[in-house]
Amino acid sequence: MVSVPSPFGADEDTFDAYDEFVPAHVPAPGEFLDGHDVLADRRHLAVHRLARELFEERAVYDMTFGYNLARLNCDTRHPDAGYRYAVEDADRVAEAGATDGLPAGADGPPEVAADARVLRAEFTPTTAFCPQSDTLTKGSFRAWNGLTDRHEFDLVRVRVAPMHQRSVPINAALRELESTFLETGEMPAPDDGGGSGAGLETEIDDGLPGAPESDGSQTPF
Repeated sequence: MVSVPSPFGADEDTFDAYDEFVPAHVPAPGEFLDGHDVLADRRHLAVHRLARELFEERAVYDMTFGYNLARLNCDTRHPDAGYRYAVEDADRVAEAGATDGLPAGADGPPEVAADARVLRAEFTPTTAFCPQSDTLTKGSFRAWNGLTDRHEFDLVRVRVAPMHQRSVPINAALRELESTFLETGEMPAPDDGGGSGAGLETEIDDGLPGAPESDGSQTPF
């Protein structure tokens, strides 16, 4: 197997390590995470290391940069792009006006069991016109929820940040995917190839510290 190299020839200073949480190099939590338990420091790092492993297994690759999507969080050229996470607060979900990544007045997110443990993952792309955002977020959802035996969450809700020009239809499609998954217990068949790098033979070899090939990361909470 071969790694997919970055076509931009970045030097060693271009990326933070996977075991570094640099607030200035990750996106600020957006509307989808508002009012929930936003992860930072080692809690964020543990979840994001696991995201990297799941994305590698399911080939969720940003084909513009030629790397595992999780690496975007470490790319100092795009300090406002990548994923932020929050553990969902059920009381906040029940509040009127709680956001689901859709306009005000839209229905709330699909319901889960009262004791379900839910992670929210909000993706901020590099630009408002990123053409991969739909495929990347769907691929992320499939990676997280298709490999639930690898983590402690019953559900991972994925949305794109509202700065994207197509955030409303993308998030509506993600919510529909989520609803089908919750209703059937099975992942719906992909309609877009299933991931941004579907069909690639990849391996974890991006040269960044703090991310062994398989560290068995479990979220520490």
